[in-house]
Amino acid sequence: MASPAYTLEDQQRMTRATNYFAWQHRLASQQLGRRVLEIGCGIGNFTGLLLDREAVLAVDCEPGCINKLRTRFKDSPNLRAETCDVSSDAFPALANFRADSLVCLNVLEHIEDDGDALRRMRAVLVPEGVAVLIVPAFPSLYGPIDELLGHHRRYTKASFRAVAEAAGFRVREARYLNAVGFFGWWMNAHVLKRRAQSEAQIAFFDRYIVPVASRAESVFPPPFGQSLFAVLSAPRGRHPIQK
Repeated sequence: MASPAYTLEDQQRMTRATNYFAWQHRLASQQLGRRVLEIGCGIGNFTGLLLDREAVLAVDCEPGCINKLRTRFKDSPNLRAETCDVSSDAFPALANFRADSLVCLNVLEHIEDDGDALRRMRAVLVPEGVAVLIVPAFPSLYGPIDELLGHHRRYTKASFRAVAEAAGFRVREARYLNAVGFFGWWMNAHVLKRRAQSEAQIAFFDRYIVPVASRAESVFPPPFGQSLFAVLSAPRGRHPIQK
């Protein structure tokens, strides 16, 4: 089962990070197709940026998040939202949506068995479908905020590639993201010992850091970062969880 992720309060706080979500969207949108499955949609802070697609199926394990998302985007006929956990018996039925792409942002780290979660994601994509993920990077950054958010781990390129390939994916791209945030997260974890990000930190980062960092990293991908951005593809062939 997934561990408790961002609370409604956490997600409401993050609605102010408009530049950050726009940065994620610029990276992900180039890879996503017309029928998008979003896993761990929360209250829809990223979902709203996907509504130019033919169809979006947004799922989250928290009913309160799904209710808020449905209200928030009630006038979007191409959006379907459901309460569903990636480890639940109901999850395989999402294959009926025929998603050609999947997006899962800052969710995989909340799931204890990440390999099984990736196998399940692979199974609901059409052959040659694409999965776009962002996960937290570098175990050395793990601190009180990670623990309280229910993070089981942070990844390196090598550790992420290993679990993704074992789940049956091909790794098309894996690169670090948000080098400036690397230092901020390390400071919060190991010096300030913060147990939550403040609204002031989020607002400052989003307004002043993200516009500059996103442009710089589009030209010069950094050798480290707070997060890891990955693009996976689901090859044709035998289902990876079939016996």
